[in-house]
Amino acid sequence: MDYKDYYKILGVAKDASAQDIKKAYRRLARKHHPDLSQDKDAAKRMAEINEANAVLSDPEKRAAYDQLGAAPAGGFGGHDGFEPPPHWDEGHTFHASHSGDSEAFSDFFDQLFGQSAHARQARASGRPQADRKGRDQHAVIELDLQDSYQGAQRSLHLRSTSLDAHGHPVEKTRELHVTIPKGVKEGQLIRLAGHGGPGEGHGPAGDLLLEVRFNPDPSWHAEDKDVYQHVAIAPWEAALGGPIQVQTLAGTLEVNVPAGWKKGRKLRLRGKGLPAKSPGDMYLLLDIALPPAPDEASRKAYQAFAEAFPHFDARHAGT
Repeated sequence: MDYKDYYKILGVAKDASAQDIKKAYRRLARKHHPDLSQDKDAAKRMAEINEANAVLSDPEKRAAYDQLGAAPAGGFGGHDGFEPPPHWDEGHTFHASHSGDSEAFSDFFDQLFGQSAHARQARASGRPQADRKGRDQHAVIELDLQDSYQGAQRSLHLRSTSLDAHGHPVEKTRELHVTIPKGVKEGQLIRLAGHGGPGEGHGPAGDLLLEVRFNPDPSWHAEDKDVYQHVAIAPWEAALGGPIQVQTLAGTLEVNVPAGWKKGRKLRLRGKGLPAKSPGDMYLLLDIALPPAPDEASRKAYQAFAEAFPHFDARHAGT
């Protein structure tokens, strides 16, 4: 197990301020984040940067780490690698990290601050290891807006990256079957108890919080509990008004179009938005659809229409 020089990893001096550490971390994260960098080792480098920041940005962990001093040649453990010297953390009250925090960090970090460190400290003091609940974890689940009206069952594949014994990033995938309740909204969190980070000792696992996002759709969108849907109407329906049938997310509905269409007009259908104890509303956005003129008869119909409105100027209509 190798000693980690966290100051060197972040490129800061040992007397760097908290602000200096924050700036260095942000600069390196922008450069090496796997979503931004093309470097094949970006994930490994980002894990090192996150680990260094987790220690140096925490005053308690930084103070304890500084007490180790610089690593001598060959490491504290000689040729067999690093081991912290006895009582290195004496006088410090830092809290050991939950394993959910450090699952992608090195053995060096875990030896000092991770779950094993917490157990070691408990043994040294003669106290049993405390049972701690694991950290809650977050993920995103993408749904269609229809799922909120009907509820749904979804299979979710979650990926996480950790480092193997040789320090190489390894991707893990797990599958969860999720029940989507009716009436979920954009940004809502669905809590899956016991599917988060593992606990310490006999503590239970944390929870997994799924953030709901709706897939974009050109026909409709939601704003909180209200739903907006585009509906195409014929020119004569726009001008004359009357009842029309519309296929909506709430089912097939008959609505009455007022005569005299105006740009931007929308019809409000109370209680037809996302389901809830107090449901949202649905707004139908009326768009005029022009029929094609592929043959002589339809072209003549358009010509007669034009002749019926000799003074209509489309370029200045509505201005």
